[in-house]
Amino acid sequence: MHLISLYRNAFLARNIVNLINSLIDELKHWNEFPIKIMNFCGTHEHTITYYGIRSLIPDSIDLIPGPGCPVCIVPASYIDAAIELALDGIEVYTYGDMYRVPGSQISLAKARAEGASVKVVYSFLDAIKLAKERKRESIFFAVGFETTQPTIAIRILKNTIPPNLKLLIALRLTPPIMRYILEIRKVALNGIIAPGHVSTIIGAKAWSFLPTEYNIPTVVAGFEPLDVLISIAEILRQIRQKAPSLYNEYKRVVTWEGNLTAQRAMKQTFEIVDGEWRGIGLVPLSSLRLKEKFRNLDAIEEYGLKLKRGHDIRTGCKCADVLLGNIKPTNCPMFLKICTPSHPLGPCMVSSEGACHIWAKYGSGKELQKLINYKK
Repeated sequence: MHLISLYRNAFLARNIVNLINSLIDELKHWNEFPIKIMNFCGTHEHTITYYGIRSLIPDSIDLIPGPGCPVCIVPASYIDAAIELALDGIEVYTYGDMYRVPGSQISLAKARAEGASVKVVYSFLDAIKLAKERKRESIFFAVGFETTQPTIAIRILKNTIPPNLKLLIALRLTPPIMRYILEIRKVALNGIIAPGHVSTIIGAKAWSFLPTEYNIPTVVAGFEPLDVLISIAEILRQIRQKAPSLYNEYKRVVTWEGNLTAQRAMKQTFEIVDGEWRGIGLVPLSSLRLKEKFRNLDAIEEYGLKLKRGHDIRTGCKCADVLLGNIKPTNCPMFLKICTPSHPLGPCMVSSEGACHIWAKYGSGKELQKLINYKK
């Protein structure tokens, strides 16, 4: 608790904000305002919004949410396939966020209301335990970034998965989507706050390509308010010195190499392939699938599933643009009008890591305040 309170200390926060202001003053002749900094992780966006960090820093710094919501980017085709299996009587185990994300037509939650066999679990271990107890044909809907992938890989390698449990795998990798955003979508960024949770697994070194190949200052950051403020100050310092580099602010958790045991387990279990990201398209080398020796666990092969292209984005929804950093949630015409947390039309409004859900629940500084005042 003492460490947490330290990273939420108001006196220290004011000092860092003063440093940020002084760095901006030194950059007043810089010709690329606003300074656009993307935070990749949904938890970073939660911290920024919940603690009002946008209201603390100069308007010339634009904090942009990125594609760091693992549930938001799962293609509708996977949800449709899970619903099809559940309606056929196969029990589907899924995470709480994934439960409410709409597929092409309905979500797993609505499918359950129509009689589908769907159960929310907290972990892959819960799914294994339930499958052993209930002895029913079942699948685990495996979604997530590198943080959760080792929990699946290790259980596969230890051969603890019962024969009646298969895996519907929609796992995605994070560095490839950042490369895609910069190289293919040409999103202009001046700094990147890289995800701390993911980096505990893949290591800080996984982000070294950002400063070396794209000349973008990059900070691997923790999730407390001071972590984020320190990261902003460090990015500004690198911009002032014209020396983009990779800085590991989250050294209390993240090492340069990462978790080598977890990395070995993932490498032994999965192979890397191209993968679809919801509303974004095909991202090269961004998806995982089971290696040949473990294909007997693959639900797609076991049940002969055909992942037909689903209806990823509803008309008018701008979730894909939010994920890519092209717009903010308040730029979507549906935000807090047709699309709300209690009636989400897009995946970004469902998950606790989705930018639209976070902005709707906690507000986001001046942008959301303007919208609220306008609606009044």
